[in-house]
Amino acid sequence: MDYFRNISLYHLMIGKQKMIGIKFQPDKVIHGLIKSLDNPKWSDHFKMVYLPNTKANRSQIFITFKGVAWINYNRFYNNRPSTTGAAQIDSSWFRNRDIPGGYRRCPENYLLKLELKRYSVSTIKTYVTFFEKFINHYSQRDIDSLDECEIRLFLQSLIQENKSNSYINQAINAIKFNYEVVCGMPNRFYDMERPRREHRLPQVISREEIFAIIENTNNIKHRCIVELLYSSGLRRSELLNLKLQDIDSKRMLIKIKAGKGNKDRFTILSEKCLAHLRQYYRKWKPEIYLFEGQPGKQYSGASVLKVVKNASSKAKLNKNISPHILRHSFATHLLESGVDLRKIQVLLGHGSTKTTEIYTHVATNTFKSIKNPLD
Repeated sequence: MDYFRNISLYHLMIGKQKMIGIKFQPDKVIHGLIKSLDNPKWSDHFKMVYLPNTKANRSQIFITFKGVAWINYNRFYNNRPSTTGAAQIDSSWFRNRDIPGGYRRCPENYLLKLELKRYSVSTIKTYVTFFEKFINHYSQRDIDSLDECEIRLFLQSLIQENKSNSYINQAINAIKFNYEVVCGMPNRFYDMERPRREHRLPQVISREEIFAIIENTNNIKHRCIVELLYSSGLRRSELLNLKLQDIDSKRMLIKIKAGKGNKDRFTILSEKCLAHLRQYYRKWKPEIYLFEGQPGKQYSGASVLKVVKNASSKAKLNKNISPHILRHSFATHLLESGVDLRKIQVLLGHGSTKTTEIYTHVATNTFKSIKNPLD
């Protein structure tokens, strides 16, 4: 077999019909085999050969090119596994919400697919919100009749509204999820242009400001929330999902279960925070989750945000402080104190050191060694 010969298969939508697109480099052998297929046609728009997407044609392509050319299915079959975590997905908010008259909610099969893939509640809300914005932009059109042209016009309208690049990319992801995952046409919009990703530096505050926030919390429960966010580098969702057994006081570790990317990890536990957690437990007596709104029920993300905002306001910090800024500050302060970048990566749960390297751009020790030319 000549491994230098290859063809790539794509999902195409031509005349509202699903097609198989075949892309290949000029080659007499491949060109001859293409002609032997059942009524192949050429698309000037996609610059590739195509034929109806049927089981018979898929089988014919495999038989025709087997042993002659490598068949690249990467853009045709989506084999990424669904999340396998055991986190409970509650989408009742979607089905029970009040909606204005004439508003189109996204199809039930869209929500079901999100649930089956066990996406987090925040991701489900994001996808549903953006997809509904798209289908309500074309409220008089059948969803299945919308193609690349309509998607580009919708994205253009978001640009005209001065939406950020991140906002537009989220909209693209929500739309692609419908056609590629729900409708089973992976990478149909493989040539959809995306705006360049914005690279913003993380916002960090000083240790003194962190301590001021902690000292201005209202009670021992709020104090523990702020201390854990900072001293263990937790995401807000990770804090809310903590259960009593996740605090390992003997090893001074906290186990994070099914964090971002459905990954488990350990992070460090502060001795000061542990002492305050014991005080908190004796007073509040949580039953299942470490922090509960009602007995046995998780504390809400909005409540955590309010705790941080109120304490920051009382500390008279003229900054927009969020729970995630405490996580950024944790990583940056560790780096400034000489902790190895790889160790910080493990504590934060980053998949690559490249993600963690962003903190080198804000750590003060990066600049202290540089002699200012004016001095």
